[in-house]
Amino acid sequence: MCSARFANDIARAYLRSMLGSLILIAAIMEVLMRILALAILTIAAILTAPPARAQTYGGAFPVCLQTYGIGGNYIDCSYTSLAQCNASASGRAAQCVINPYFASAQVPGGYWRHRRAY
Repeated sequence: MCSARFANDIARAYLRSMLGSLILIAAIMEVLMRILALAILTIAAILTAPPARAQTYGGAFPVCLQTYGIGGNYIDCSYTSLAQCNASASGRAAQCVINPYFASAQVPGGYWRHRRAY
């Protein structure tokens, strides 16, 4: 009778340890699945993001119209002269600016310092 009780206690202890191991394995699997789901979501978010524009100003025209509005501000670089841009900006919340990225822009002549020969 004592040996049957001892065998029964050993069987219960074994089942408890197996149950503990199964719970631990289930917890590890849940963590791995959450990491996998987060990785898939992150990759999907990165791949579906629209490309960002590298520069605000276009490089094809020398003058840009910078417009201010409630819906947002924008810059339109499609003017060939300040007079043309000012005609479009008249009566609007806008200003004309020289395009710093114009492809054939001339660098203004600087002050040349002459060296003295001693």
